[in-house]
Amino acid sequence: MATPSFTAAAQAPASSAKPQLDKKPGLFTIVLFFVVLGSGLLFTAYSLMHDMSELGTVVTTWTPFLLLGVALLIALDFEFVNGFHDTANAVATVIYTNSLPPNFAVAWSGFFNFLGVLLSSGAVAFGIIALLPVELILQVGSSAGFAMIFALLIAAILWNLGTWWLGLPASSSHTLIGSIIGVGVANALMHGRDGTSGVDWAQATKIGYALLLSPLIGFVFAALLLLALRVFVKNRALYKAPKGDTPPPWWIRGMLILTCTGVSFAHGSNDGQKGMGLIMLILVGTLPMAYALNRTMPADQALQFAAVAEVTQQALMKNSPLPAPADPRPVLTDYMRSKEATPQLIPALAALAGHIGNEVKGYGSLSKVPAEAMGNVRNDMYLTSETIRLMDKNKVGNFDADTTGKLQLFKQQIDNATRFIPLWVKIAVAIALGLGTMVGWKRIVVTVGEKIGKTHLTYAQGASAETVAMLTIGAADMFGLPVSTTHVLSSGVAGTMVANGGGLQMKTIRNLLMAWVLTLPAAIVLSGSLYWLFTKLF
Repeated sequence: MATPSFTAAAQAPASSAKPQLDKKPGLFTIVLFFVVLGSGLLFTAYSLMHDMSELGTVVTTWTPFLLLGVALLIALDFEFVNGFHDTANAVATVIYTNSLPPNFAVAWSGFFNFLGVLLSSGAVAFGIIALLPVELILQVGSSAGFAMIFALLIAAILWNLGTWWLGLPASSSHTLIGSIIGVGVANALMHGRDGTSGVDWAQATKIGYALLLSPLIGFVFAALLLLALRVFVKNRALYKAPKGDTPPPWWIRGMLILTCTGVSFAHGSNDGQKGMGLIMLILVGTLPMAYALNRTMPADQALQFAAVAEVTQQALMKNSPLPAPADPRPVLTDYMRSKEATPQLIPALAALAGHIGNEVKGYGSLSKVPAEAMGNVRNDMYLTSETIRLMDKNKVGNFDADTTGKLQLFKQQIDNATRFIPLWVKIAVAIALGLGTMVGWKRIVVTVGEKIGKTHLTYAQGASAETVAMLTIGAADMFGLPVSTTHVLSSGVAGTMVANGGGLQMKTIRNLLMAWVLTLPAAIVLSGSLYWLFTKLF
């Protein structure tokens, strides 16, 4: 419990020492913003045209490319909205502790969001894709595939804009996951199946746990860190509200700027990948000849790939006496949809592994796979990789250590061939997210800085909340888990307010909890409805 002297020191009104948030950006900043925006769009268009011309693509109809352009713009719009919706969580503490001027803080955060996207691993991107219905992933270039992309992205954008307008720090990650689940449920119901069969619930549960636990981690550890600071650092000024525009002591200011930078970088690294994953899905469906397989893989690796596929096929055949089905693909697709293994599963997997190995060996390298076969080869690889992942998770087959090792090595080879993100995609998403941080940030900043606690944010509170948020999001990125920057930072601020003894503004907390509870069902209903509508229109 906080001592009376500590509580009294913190009891400054939440409205005191407010930062100046209404200062307009200068003409140079505005011009630079639009120059970077225009350059990013031109660079994206040039990169697409360059990749197409390198492959000698003959355009017979512009319809797929128009759909591709619209889908890419919507995906980049999602990242742009994500930027200004979530950037407040990185800059609110440095602004309300006078560590950085508001406009400079936002530009600083945007730059490190940009770097975070560029240097991201890609693990989160493909974790998001694994939630989508398998039949839509395999046919993403079809009308149903475009309906899926449009529905889930537009639903996420609409909910993000709505919560931003109300000044509620809702989670963009939470929204996107709900939108994906909505499309999966709607797709299953529209095909006469149980709605629960349209989603990989094991993957959804794993992500759900990350989204659920991360705010609790933010709340508890930010509170504990503040209490630890109080025990070991006796400078009373750290636990008082700023006076006017007085900055904090140099070392706490450095910590606040460092953690703001870290949260911005981690946000870009984690949230930017969600847009990259969906953009890659769009590109694979529309231009498989350029993006379905990693054409930069050296020829010697392709030969190694074929050898691994052959030994994997032989190992699987030893574990099943049944003959392989004439077409193994429906068996694997049904397993991925139902998660129920049949006696035909292992021989079907062996047959498809051997088929993939023979194809790659016959072509000599991935770069020599004909354009008309590229999509089919990639789909076979995706089916095989995801089947191995699910079998390993569900302990199907009871394989010995040698067979399990060969399966995992083969899966790794497949993932190297299919899970890649071109540099220009990273740059486009980085520009969209980075520029998005510089627009419309004030609403959420005011909520985080003024309306969560009853007292003004102190230097120590800001440092505690930002430090925990930076470490939590960075750890989640390492494990490929999409977490909510919004939830982690907002709960961290709330935790420091409780530890500080200043109390919480319950109206704001109720609104935050309501947004947290409603985001998932609202996104599910919205994206499912849009998916049904778009399938009718397309």
